[in-house]
Amino acid sequence: MAKVIVYSTPSCPYCHLTKEFLKKNKITFDDVNVAANPAKAREMIEKSGQQGVPVTDIDGKIIIGFDKDALKRALHLS
Repeated sequence: MAKVIVYSTPSCPYCHLTKEFLKKNKITFDDVNVAANPAKAREMIEKSGQQGVPVTDIDGKIIIGFDKDALKRALHLS
């Protein structure tokens, strides 16, 4: 099982799409609210070079934004 972290904010529509996609595909993930946690926001920026959300970390592979095809590839979904 892949370790999946979604860096997100509560008001981000693409974050909601990413999390719904993962739930629909029965993928367990940690949801990190970077709006409420400055240390995790810095961690996200260090990993991705991005300040925008969502940033999804799948076993160290970084996916920026809601990119369904990239998520499928990283999670080995058909």
